[in-house]
Amino acid sequence: MDNSFPLEEPSLSRRQLLNFLTGTTVAITVGSALYPVAQFFVPPQEDTGVEGGIIAKDTLGNPIPAYQILAEPPGTRALVAGLAGEPTYLVVQDDQTLDPIGLVDNCTHLGCTFPWNPVDQQFQCPCHGSLYAPDGTVVRGPAPLPLKIVHIKVMDNSSILISPWTETDPRTGEQPWWI
Repeated sequence: MDNSFPLEEPSLSRRQLLNFLTGTTVAITVGSALYPVAQFFVPPQEDTGVEGGIIAKDTLGNPIPAYQILAEPPGTRALVAGLAGEPTYLVVQDDQTLDPIGLVDNCTHLGCTFPWNPVDQQFQCPCHGSLYAPDGTVVRGPAPLPLKIVHIKVMDNSSILISPWTETDPRTGEQPWWI
C-alpha cells in the first residue's frame, strides 16, 4: 500500500510566472511609447460653438478682442487664425464695424497664402500671380475659383466668432465650392 501523498502540480509554474511578468512589462513599455506616436496622427479638436464657429485668435492662439481690430481705420484687413487655424482676413467697414463676410487666405490655385496690397486694392498671390478683388473673386488666374468665405460675428463679450459659410455664395449666386 502506498502511503505517500499525491503531489499536485501548482497552477502556475515559476517559468510561466516569469514569462507573464516579462510579457506584461514589454506590453506596458511598448504601449506607453506608441501612445504619443498615435496621438501625433490624430488632429486636435477645436472648441466650436453652437453654430460650429470658433473665436478668432492671433498667431499665438490667444483670442483677439473685437475692439483691437475695430480701432484700425476703415478698409483695414486684419489677418487672424480662423476655422481649422486657416488665416482669415477680417475687414473694417466705414461705420467702424466688421464686415459679416471674412475671406480665407488660401489661394484656390495651390493653397498659397498671400498679402493684401492696399495700393492696388487687391489680394496678390506671389507664387503664381493670381489676383483677387477685395471681395475674393478672381481678377486674374491661374486661380480657378473665388476665395472661400466665412461668417464673422462680434459677440457681446467683444470676441469675434468665425463660423463656416454653407449658404449660397453672394458673389456668384451659386452653391459654395468648399462644401
